[in-house]
Amino acid sequence: MVYPLFRSVALFALTSTVAIAATPADTVYRHGHIYTADAQNRVVEAVAVSKGRLVYVGADTGVVAYIGPKTHVEDLAGGFAMPGLVDGHMHPMEGGIRAIGCNLHYDALTVAQLQKRLQKCLDADRQHEPDGWLEATNWFQQAMLPSGTVTHKSMLDSLKTRRPILVRDAFGHTILANTRALAAAHITRASIDPAGGRINRDGAGEPNGLLEDGAYAVYEHIIPPKTAKENDAAARAALAEIATQGLTTVLDADTSEYAMQAFQNVQKTGGLTARVHFAPQIQISDIKDPEAAVRRVLALRQHYDGGPIGVTASLTLRNAKFYIDGVISGPAFTGAMLEPYLINQGTAKAPKWVQGPTRGPEPYFATAPLADLLTKLGQAGIDPHLHVDGDRAVRTALDAVTVLRKNVGDQDVRVGFAHNEIVHPADYPRFKALGVYPVLSFQWEKPAPDTIDQSKDFLGPARFSILEPAGLLAKAGAPIAFGSDWPVDALNEWFALKVGITRENDPSAGVAYAGRLGDDPGLSRIEALRAITIMAARELHCDDAVGSLEVGKIADLALLDRNPLTIEVHDIAHVKVLATVLGGQTVYKAH
Repeated sequence: MVYPLFRSVALFALTSTVAIAATPADTVYRHGHIYTADAQNRVVEAVAVSKGRLVYVGADTGVVAYIGPKTHVEDLAGGFAMPGLVDGHMHPMEGGIRAIGCNLHYDALTVAQLQKRLQKCLDADRQHEPDGWLEATNWFQQAMLPSGTVTHKSMLDSLKTRRPILVRDAFGHTILANTRALAAAHITRASIDPAGGRINRDGAGEPNGLLEDGAYAVYEHIIPPKTAKENDAAARAALAEIATQGLTTVLDADTSEYAMQAFQNVQKTGGLTARVHFAPQIQISDIKDPEAAVRRVLALRQHYDGGPIGVTASLTLRNAKFYIDGVISGPAFTGAMLEPYLINQGTAKAPKWVQGPTRGPEPYFATAPLADLLTKLGQAGIDPHLHVDGDRAVRTALDAVTVLRKNVGDQDVRVGFAHNEIVHPADYPRFKALGVYPVLSFQWEKPAPDTIDQSKDFLGPARFSILEPAGLLAKAGAPIAFGSDWPVDALNEWFALKVGITRENDPSAGVAYAGRLGDDPGLSRIEALRAITIMAARELHCDDAVGSLEVGKIADLALLDRNPLTIEVHDIAHVKVLATVLGGQTVYKAH
């Protein structure tokens, strides 16, 4: 028997069962509801695994032929299984580092609470006084209390320490530095904004401690690097977190070489529990010598890419990462927009929102040099992955991809656009036409401090109504893929999927963030599940091996405690992973 999903998904008879000629399998999963994510979105009862690959996908009656005396049989007892999840955009090394450091946990904090948290980290680490750096992470800048709180270096200067301090905003585009940290970077009143960055200033023109994007890149050369042992520990922490989510394949979207080395070290000791794809960053300065940039990426691929994807966990380098802008939400407003951000020329009680003086920064790459880099990378077999947040950044990138497609012809270059928080409606159909994958973080598609308090009025009603346009892009035929962007948010794939379908926050967020976000219709359950399986696998150019449960593919599975296709839709947020299976081997099992 094969189970129906919805009216939109066909009911398949026993003739739809697919198998390789029966020989005893290593493992059989049966008596379940197993979503395949294949072209027909079938739900079947059983699968059989031999040497890490699927040899049978179909009904219970047919799987009996694969059960031999040494076959391990897992009785799902009506439970749910699906392909191992594929996350098309995250930052796992950063997630691991944050997990074991001074972590603000994305909490909404007053200034006093922020200072108390930081002082606690300082007090627990007195051995690094007076010169050791403190780096705090997962600061939810947009949720500072009360709403509209403006942060300043003085908030850090008043802490009981002499140490240089950096507080990293969870979105990954802003740092708050204390006076000593600014001095260490020689950031002064006379400093000029770097390309792709901004030094925020107070009313007197002095740096106020807030640094956006490229303005804090200087710290990469100032702060002592972590040791190989620390990096290896962070990689292991990240992999442990990834496995609990049912994830078996992820893209590290902006991979430093120390991260590649750490994951490779873990792999050598047999501790790699996910397929990790690397995407080293293309810098703005690379427009001066595109050939050298391509050579650099190919040299990294030579050293860190494990070749064709096989049954065991592997490392892959097939992508390169670009930042085309920053973030559209306040207080940064570094997303590149087609029309200006609005400003309030009235009062808090009687606001008057009008067009302001800025559309955000110029896109970090102009169309022509971006197209040249995309073309050269594509011709070298490297798939581009672009951060685009504002509609002007999206359009610039689409224009560059148009040139790329003309230059590479029929070559299979797969382009991912991450985030796409504001897209002009005229550009919706271009994603399908150009074969561009919108890689969306579904958990952002809800009323929350970043969308309501720090975006709504500044965007205006028209743009706010189409904020986070996942459903609108899907209706235009765009191939939607999912990327959590962890650790920008806590890693919770099932909450993200629930939001992608409902566009609603959790009730615990309070009445200020109740209801749906904007006019976007959201995704169907099938669209959401495909986005985190086969569509993300296609984006990562590995759908020939993973992303769906089909005979011949690798046996990556996630076993769940409930059926996300049939439970009440808000309950999807509460799905728990019972086991994660990679290449037929269980790499995580819930206690």
